[in-house]
Amino acid sequence: MPSPQPMSCSAEEWQKKLTPEQYRILREKGTEFAFTGKYVHHKDKGVYGCAACNAPLFSSDTKFDSGTGWPSFWDAAKGSIDLKEDHHHGMQRTEVVCKKCGGHLGHLFNDGPTPTGMRYCINSVALDFEEKKAVKQKGK
Repeated sequence: MPSPQPMSCSAEEWQKKLTPEQYRILREKGTEFAFTGKYVHHKDKGVYGCAACNAPLFSSDTKFDSGTGWPSFWDAAKGSIDLKEDHHHGMQRTEVVCKKCGGHLGHLFNDGPTPTGMRYCINSVALDFEEKKAVKQKGK
């Protein structure tokens, strides 16, 4: 079965939907300054989703403090991202993009913790967060 096509919007539609900073990062492949993002030190339990299309991307269970200044995860939600070669700025990197909308999220490096050894280095502005709701115990 072929992969679904990512959602597509015109540049004007994205500019209406996103803040200028979100547009710069998600659509123009920008990067936020290290240690400035709202999710760098975020510790709540829940799901990090794409700020452009709300697709679930990362679980807080896979988030770790990499010391790099960006939210870092050792794994992504199954089928949520695409990886692309990135040769910008004279570097060879792996770009992480949202599979649903094609938005630039950040980059993938192979210097993360076990069990995967991977570090998804993601811009906070490319993410939204949904806190896990407490599960009510049966009989309480």
